[in-house]
Amino acid sequence: MIALEWPWLLAALPLPLLLRWLLPSHQPNGQAALKVPFLDDFDDAPTLVITQKKWPLWLAGVAWCLLVVASTRPQWLGEPIEQAVSGRDLMLAVDLSGSMEAQDFFLNKEPVDRLTAAKAVANDFINRRVGDRIGLILFGTQAYLQTPLTFDRKTVMTLLDEAQLGLAGDNTAIGDAIGLAVKRLGQQPENSRVLVLMTDGANTAGEVSPLKAAELAQAKKLKIYTIGIGADEMLVRSWFGNRKVNPSMDLDEKTLIKIAESTGGRYFRARNADELDNIYRLLDKLEPIEKDKQYYRPHSELFYWPLAAALLLAAGVSALRVRW
Repeated sequence: MIALEWPWLLAALPLPLLLRWLLPSHQPNGQAALKVPFLDDFDDAPTLVITQKKWPLWLAGVAWCLLVVASTRPQWLGEPIEQAVSGRDLMLAVDLSGSMEAQDFFLNKEPVDRLTAAKAVANDFINRRVGDRIGLILFGTQAYLQTPLTFDRKTVMTLLDEAQLGLAGDNTAIGDAIGLAVKRLGQQPENSRVLVLMTDGANTAGEVSPLKAAELAQAKKLKIYTIGIGADEMLVRSWFGNRKVNPSMDLDEKTLIKIAESTGGRYFRARNADELDNIYRLLDKLEPIEKDKQYYRPHSELFYWPLAAALLLAAGVSALRVRW
C-alpha cells in the first residue's frame, strides 16, 4: 500500500489559487507606445483579437500538484514482517591486556593467540543472539565502551574484529570493566541485564576492585557470567629442550568464581577454542532467546517519481514561455 509520511503538506495545494485571489491582477500599461496621426484610416480594418492559450497554465497547475505530492514523502509499504525481540540487554566484556597474546589456542589446527580465538568464537555467539541488544566493552589498563547496546549485531562483530592487543593498555582492570557495565545496564529493565566477561588474568589495574564492582552489579540485578581462558599447559622450546609451562598461572579463578556466584551467574573455564565455543553454546541455553512477536513493514521511497514529473513539466512550461 501507499502511505504519505507528511500528509499535512497537502494543505498547500490551493496556495496558487489563494494567491491569485488575494493579490491584485496585473494591469497592462494604458499609454500608447506609438501615435499614428492617420489612425482614422484604420477604422474599417478588422479587429485583431489576441487569445492566450490556457493549456500551459494547466500544465503549471499539474506540476504544482505533483510537487506538493512529492513533498509529502509518499512511500510504498510492504507486507508486515515478524521480528524477534527478546528484550534482553547483553554486554560482552573482552580482555585486551598484553597476556592475551599468548599463543596457546588452535584454530583450524593453526596456533593463534587468545584474542584471535576469542574473537572467532564470540562472533559466532553474537551472530546467534537474534533479538538481544548487545554492547561491547574492551578493557586493559582502562575500560572502554566500544559499542553501546544495539540490535545491530554486524556492527558489534566488526568492532570486535578491529580490537587489537594493548589497545586499552597492557594491565587488567576487571573491576572497572564490571563497573562500566553496571553504569550502562543499570537503567535498563530488571531481569534482562547480562554481562559476559572474558579474561585470562587477575585484576592488576583500575580504581574499583572486582568484588566491590560485583556488589554494585548485585545491587543492580546484573547477572555476570565470567570466562577464564588459557591453556593449563603448553610446550616451550628452549636451549635445554622442550619443557612444560602453565600459561594460565596468573588467572585469578577464585575471584572470577566469586563474581559470578554473587550475581547469580556462573564461572566457566576455557582451555581451548572448542571449550570456549561450548561455553557460549551453554550460555545460549542459560539465557534463552524468548522471542516476543513484533512486526515492522519494509518501505521504499516514491517521492522522486512525482518530483521528477513536476520538474519536467515545469521545464516544458518555461521553454514554451521563452519560445512565445
